[in-house]
Amino acid sequence: MDLKIINNKGVESGTVAFDTTLIEKKASPALLHEVIVAFQAGQRAGTHGVKTRAMVSGGGMKPWRQKGTGNARAGSTRSPLWRKGGVIFGPVNRDYSQDMPKKKKKLAFQMAIKDLFATNRIQVVEPIKMTEAKTKTVAAVYAKWNVPTDSIFLVDKVESGFARASRNIENVTVLDVASFNIYQCLRARRVFITPAALEQLSARIASPSEN
Repeated sequence: MDLKIINNKGVESGTVAFDTTLIEKKASPALLHEVIVAFQAGQRAGTHGVKTRAMVSGGGMKPWRQKGTGNARAGSTRSPLWRKGGVIFGPVNRDYSQDMPKKKKKLAFQMAIKDLFATNRIQVVEPIKMTEAKTKTVAAVYAKWNVPTDSIFLVDKVESGFARASRNIENVTVLDVASFNIYQCLRARRVFITPAALEQLSARIASPSEN
């Protein structure tokens, strides 16, 4: 399959070959959903937590005697029924990550890449040429490419100068191929990729296991 290459002026400058046999997998919405849920679960910090009555300081002494005061019976001022007391069944620190077989992740990633081509959301472009790291230079090229919001620009290696010039451009994420994941692939409205990055992506799809 030959893909058109668009240069920095927004004009077709050539073609590059892509082996479509790498993504000839039957789509499985159930598998994609399973992998995405596992990915999003892994993004949760799990640092929420509250103190139970055993963890709250104070409350070691019985506030008043058991009988004869007219008050309700109480054994501690740190009871969950009291102000500043412990919390009943509150959230605790936990790890939300889910184990996912590498073969499942690899297959789901191939399906997501296939969907990019099926929905015409991927475009091969030439690397952006810069004489100095300026945001307006990158923005001008994006304008030539008609880059929509929530787009991704995939490169083989993110140079520090280019990253600095690109980070203030809203809704366009610059990534290298190794950092590209299935969630970003499915969520992106459009993916722009350089020929060198496309070659790396092909190698990643063909690798024995998904990274």
